[in-house]
Amino acid sequence: MPVSQIRSIIQDIKTNQKNKNMRIVTFKDITWIDFSEPNKDDLIYLGENFNIHPLALEEFTTPTIRPKATKYNNCIFLTVHIPLFDVVNRTTYPGELDIVVTKTHLITGHKHEIFQLADLFDSLQKSEGKRRRYMSESPAHLLYHVLEILMESCFPKLEHMSKNLDNIEESVFSGKEKDMVFEISVIKRDVLNFRRTLKPQRSILESLTQMRSSLVPKEIIPYYQDLIGTNIRLWNTLESIKETTESLEKTNNSLLSNKLNSTMKVLTIFSAVMLPMTVYSNILAMSADIPFGTHPFGFWIHMGIMLVISMFTIIMFKTRNWI
Repeated sequence: MPVSQIRSIIQDIKTNQKNKNMRIVTFKDITWIDFSEPNKDDLIYLGENFNIHPLALEEFTTPTIRPKATKYNNCIFLTVHIPLFDVVNRTTYPGELDIVVTKTHLITGHKHEIFQLADLFDSLQKSEGKRRRYMSESPAHLLYHVLEILMESCFPKLEHMSKNLDNIEESVFSGKEKDMVFEISVIKRDVLNFRRTLKPQRSILESLTQMRSSLVPKEIIPYYQDLIGTNIRLWNTLESIKETTESLEKTNNSLLSNKLNSTMKVLTIFSAVMLPMTVYSNILAMSADIPFGTHPFGFWIHMGIMLVISMFTIIMFKTRNWI
């Protein structure tokens, strides 16, 4: 695309203030356009100003469950999912990021706010040095930096999970087993959603390294292979957290079960000791002459008999090692 046409498009974007969900940053011949919650008007704009395959335009606003990498004659379309955290529900969810790579443009679209992406975009707009660093070679190089930042942002989230597990472990061995049942379940759900989001992304990176296209220079391929290594490290860390969570759950359930058994044991012994006394008192309640009924100390005599019966029961339990 000629430089004059690029400048014309940039000027058109700057003057079109109605579309507030579209942002742009440019350096030399490379332009990054980011759409927040892209709509039909955005598709019309892209179709009119860029030579993008119609199928790629159609998928740009279509929610996709699984990641995707497709090569067209004039562009590359990618769908990746970023693990985002829902503070209210305390769980990870996939944030979809649609990407179109052309010879001179990187076009991204997302429904959810991705903090790391917005932070990178703002830094490029403010700093010419960062534009020179990230946007001097090709859109594929800029895409690498975007994916690298998004993947590196996963490590602090995993560290946060590990700290939560440390707090749960401390609480488990502090006698708060019952409260930790819910907390462990929250961590397990978070790990499950994180795994579900992260695992398929490796296939996208592998597709980029194997893609034979002029839009992906050969010198950038080793960098994408390095991202595969980052993905593997993330997965291994996540597996370690998963195993730790499962072990903590087993330990917590074991302690909770042991505490419950101890409680039930005390209640059972108490019931067993009281049973003979209850039978004796029920016998005395029959409509018949009660032994020592007229004795001035009859009440205390019967209380003593019940005490002897209970002591005999306890001694028998001790002898048989039941308590």
